Amino acid sequence: MSNLRLGRRLAFDFGAARIGIAVSSPDGIVCSPLVTVTNDDSAIGTILEIVREQQPFEVYVGLPLNLQGERTPSTEAAIEFSKALFESGIDPLRLVDERMSTRAAQSELHASGKNTRQSKGYIDAAAATLILESALAFEKTTGSIPGKDISEFYE
Repeated sequence: MSNLRLGRRLAFDFGAARIGIAVSSPDGIVCSPLVTVTNDDSAIGTILEIVREQQPFEVYVGLPLNLQGERTPSTEAAIEFSKALFESGIDPLRLVDERMSTRAAQSELHASGKNTRQSKGYIDAAAATLILESALAFEKTTGSIPGKDISEFYE
């Protein structure tokens, strides 16, 4: 018997240039790349439209820690992005360890015979898919809610 809560989820892979977005099926069985959004002044508005369309019951943002599990400048940027989403009304929002998700997405792309340079936008959405799959696998296995609640990042 699965420990998975039912409902659609979204995941974001935040980057300085692009934000990859993935979506799950309501039963949590299938995760798919949805879209990549350019990280500019209109990004939050675009994301809010996507959230309204998809109506997820939970949102995850990848937390890019280094291999030792420590914060980096990318970590801080992802936290600030998460706070902006939360302050725009996206709740519940959880940050999920995403170490290696972009590299894994690049490896999958290379294995399928595609060029990384030509597929940068796809890599971001694929990385978001890996973040989402990881969160769902954690919940299915442990019965616990994955990641850390955004409230833990407010001081």
